[in-house]
Amino acid sequence: MENFTPIPALLGGMLIGLSAVIMLAVLGRIAGISGILGGLLTVDGGDRLWRLLFIAGLVAGAGLYAVLGGDAGAIDINPFKFSDGAQTAVLIAAGLLVGFGTQIGSGCTSGHGVCGLGRFSPRSLTATVVFMGIAGLVVAAVRLGLGG
Repeated sequence: MENFTPIPALLGGMLIGLSAVIMLAVLGRIAGISGILGGLLTVDGGDRLWRLLFIAGLVAGAGLYAVLGGDAGAIDINPFKFSDGAQTAVLIAAGLLVGFGTQIGSGCTSGHGVCGLGRFSPRSLTATVVFMGIAGLVVAAVRLGLGG
């Protein structure tokens, strides 16, 4: 494991949990990113604004974190650094495959893994075990088989 940072990880996890609780309490909605984005692409009317703001906040937060270099006090000129040898096309393809998988699995890590497990949903437990297991197998296959 490289660059383990327990304090930022703990704070990030707490913020994710807090945002999920606030969203459920205020809107009565599950903070599942794939469902929010999917609804943004298909829903009309008043349900669109909060979805747009949620996604914009995710993008803005990730961008701000990248610009700050992951360190609240540092500004980085080249914020988007990928792992050695990672290619942008591969990362885009991986992202699209994850999106496709969330549609097949009717949810994602945030919807099932954070919100569903927090509500003791057996369906979410099953989904989380399956997609985390598959993720582990894919990482092992890529590292062993492709040297990634």
